[in-house]
Amino acid sequence: MPQLLSIMHTIFDMGIVLGFMILIHEFGHYAAAKYFGVRVEVFSIGFGKRLLGFRRGETDYRISAIPLGGYVKMSGENPMDERTGELGEFLSHPRWQRFIIAIAGPFMNVLLAFGLWTGVFMVHYEYPAVIEGPAFIGWVMPGTPAANAGIQPGDQIVRVDNIENPNWEQVSFKEALSPNQPLKFEILRKGVISYVTLVPQPMGRNASGDVGMVPKEPAFIATMIEPGMPAEKAGLKVGDEILTVNGQEVPALEAMVDTLSRTKNQPLEIVALRDHQRLTFKVQPVLSSGRPAGEMRYRIGLGSLPTKVVRLPFMQAVQRSAGECVKNSSLILELLRKMVQHKVSIRQVDGPIGIGSAVGSAAREKGWTPLLFVSAIISLNLGVMNLLPIPILDGGVILLLLIESLMQREISLPIKERIYQAAFVFLVLFAVTVIYNDIVKTLPGLTRMP
Repeated sequence: MPQLLSIMHTIFDMGIVLGFMILIHEFGHYAAAKYFGVRVEVFSIGFGKRLLGFRRGETDYRISAIPLGGYVKMSGENPMDERTGELGEFLSHPRWQRFIIAIAGPFMNVLLAFGLWTGVFMVHYEYPAVIEGPAFIGWVMPGTPAANAGIQPGDQIVRVDNIENPNWEQVSFKEALSPNQPLKFEILRKGVISYVTLVPQPMGRNASGDVGMVPKEPAFIATMIEPGMPAEKAGLKVGDEILTVNGQEVPALEAMVDTLSRTKNQPLEIVALRDHQRLTFKVQPVLSSGRPAGEMRYRIGLGSLPTKVVRLPFMQAVQRSAGECVKNSSLILELLRKMVQHKVSIRQVDGPIGIGSAVGSAAREKGWTPLLFVSAIISLNLGVMNLLPIPILDGGVILLLLIESLMQREISLPIKERIYQAAFVFLVLFAVTVIYNDIVKTLPGLTRMP
C-alpha cells in the first residue's frame, strides 16, 4: 500500500508539472496569435471530451476530460484544413507573424525555466559540494578504464576534451555523453602533467559513459543513515565524519563500497568524529538490495553527499540562471547530435516514467526549491525539443516558413501533406521507442544493465 501511494503521488506530481509546462507553452502561441489577429477557436485545459467552459468572442475556453496540459486551435492552422482566405486564418497572415506565433510557445518555456532558476538561486539553491573547484580525484574504481590507465587518488584533472581546468560537473557531463568513445584527459600529479586517452564505458540505466573515477570529497560526512540497517544499529548518526574504515582513510563513498565488496560480511571498524570526539563503531554488513534495483551486495546503510547552499542577490541570480539555460540547452543539443551520429544510446533520453521519477524524487525532498529546479529543467527541455526542425513541432513550422521565404512562394499542399504524414510517423515511432526504453530501464530483469 505505501508503494502504491508513492506511485500515485508521483503520477499526480508529474501531471501537475507537465500540465503546467504545456499550458505555459500553449499560452505563448495563444497570446501571439491574439496579438496578430489570428482567430483562436479553442483554448483547452486538458485534452479529449469537453467537460465545461464558456465562449467569449470567437474562442471556446474549456476544461477537457484528460487533465494533462492543453492545446490551442487556431483557424486554418492545419495546412490540410479548408482555407477561405479570411484575415483571421493562420495561413492568411504574413510569414514573419506566423514565425513569431510558432516560436512564442518554446520561448515561454525557456522564459519559465529562466524565471524558476532565478527564484531558486535567490531563495535556496542546494548542490553537491564536490562539483565546485578543481577536479581532484578521490577514488578510482578497480578494473575501470581510469584504473587500467594508472590514474590514482589525489591526481587532478586539468583538462578534459576541450575544457581547461574543469570542475567535476563538467567532467561528469563529458564522460556521460562519450560512452565507448575516446576522451582525452590531462592529469596533473606532483607537478607533472600526463596525457591520457580513456574510453568511458556505458553504465547504469541510461548507459551513460563512466571511466571509473570519483571526486575527492572535502570530508566524508554521513548525510544519510538508512533506518534498520547496520550503520544505525551500531550508533552512527547523520553528521558524523567518517575518518577511517579498518584503519584506512576513506576519501569517497565509493572507497567504502569497494571495501565492502572485498570484505563482504566481515565486521568493519569505523572511526568517526562527532562533536570533536573520536568514536569507534563495530558495524556488521548485511547482504541487501542496492543500486541498480535488485542488485544484491553487502551494505551498511550509510550515504554521503555533502552539499552547499547559496542565496544570491537578484542580479547574480539572473546571471546564474542565464548560464544554466545556456549550459543545459547545449547539453540537450550535444546529446541529440550524438544520438543522430549513433555515438550515444537512445536510453539516455528519459520518457514519461523517467521524468515522473525525477519529479517524484524532487517532490519528496524538503522544501519547494528541488521541485522548482527540476521543473525548470523540464520546461527548458520542452522548449528546446519543440524547436527541433521536425514538421508538426514548432521548429518544423519555422523551418517550412524559412524555406517558403527563400522560395518566395508557398510549398504545395500535397508536398506538405506528405511531409506532415512522415513527421507524424517518425514522432510516433520515437515516442514508442522512448517509452519502451523507459519500461526496460525501470523493471529489473527485462534487460541486463552494465
